[in-house]
Amino acid sequence: MSFHKKLKVTVLPTIKLLPSVLHNQEVVLIKFNYNQNLIEKVKTIDGVKWSNSLGSWYLPKDGFNLSTTFNTFVHHAFVDYSALVKKQADKTGTNTKHKVVKEKVTIPQSFFDKLDQRRYSENTKKVYINYFGDFIRYFKNKELDTITSEEINGYLLTLIREEGISASQQNQRINAIKFYYEKVLGGEKTLYSIDRPKKKKQLPNVLSTEEIKAMINQTTNIKHKCIITLLYSGGLRRSELINMKVSDILSDQMLIKIRNGKGNKDRYVGLSKYQLKLLREYYKAYKPKLWLFEGANKSQYSVTSLSKVVKQAARKAGIKRSVTPHMLRHSFATHHLEKGTDLRYIQEMLGHFSSKTTEVYTHVAKTDFNRFKNPLDEIYDTNK
Repeated sequence: MSFHKKLKVTVLPTIKLLPSVLHNQEVVLIKFNYNQNLIEKVKTIDGVKWSNSLGSWYLPKDGFNLSTTFNTFVHHAFVDYSALVKKQADKTGTNTKHKVVKEKVTIPQSFFDKLDQRRYSENTKKVYINYFGDFIRYFKNKELDTITSEEINGYLLTLIREEGISASQQNQRINAIKFYYEKVLGGEKTLYSIDRPKKKKQLPNVLSTEEIKAMINQTTNIKHKCIITLLYSGGLRRSELINMKVSDILSDQMLIKIRNGKGNKDRYVGLSKYQLKLLREYYKAYKPKLWLFEGANKSQYSVTSLSKVVKQAARKAGIKRSVTPHMLRHSFATHHLEKGTDLRYIQEMLGHFSSKTTEVYTHVAKTDFNRFKNPLDEIYDTNK
């Protein structure tokens, strides 16, 4: 493969995230050399403050969200958070051998520009930038337009054998590489062929309606109760709930607007009467301003906090399995199917592009199984 094209390369400034203490409170410092563009960016982070004594911008540790901070500076700066990782590892005694600080690399500006032009989601941008950075780091002694398909396949094979990357991660890395050579440089797809792994056909884990009810009943905190019921009743992804604003609850129409779902797609789902009752009670108690669910200093709720809420509710409900927020989404779809809701409507409510994605729930719904009597029950008929 050869693309003889001069590329504009941008050297990004570095931002260091450092643990510190201010006024007996744990904080995270956001340190960088004077840069007006970065100053404007850091000011957009909810709750951020300047400390003259520390000579740095900072956030209280409880209100700090690494994902939000990363997305604020993506393709504006290289974010070095190794000090935070080391601090956490020191506290927990975790072996950090695999958490090596990555060598800085320069990614062609055209890569960032094309991601923006094609309006990829922030999460996809972050994944592509991270994995393409790894790719450049591996081939640091070669020009990008001289790397062959055979060499790329060898790189992927090394990741599979030495780092044990999953099939899903392998596909994401392939997509990031293909994006550069095919979308950025305009290369032909036929010039580039990488074997993709077959996806494992795993059935989703679902909860019963009794388990859902127990989780809700055992949750006394109204904010946490709203989070659990909204994940379930709206069939929401984690990011969709975290990005939900107060204005997205359309009580007059009994609808919930879900903005920028997967693939930057908006959609509406029905608002449950019971859900509305809970949300009104929650609003009176917490009075959220912008985000429907807020963390410390009115910042967006974190993914970690969301998972903790769900796991704690499951534990209180006596559920022994490991329960994740996404299981509530799976359960929403499965229970709809069991009630007889048309698969096309479920697809629309979940925001799936393809009906084949939604069809997986037909394998876990109990509708078909209940039509047939198990042969063991024919042998041992308990009604005799």
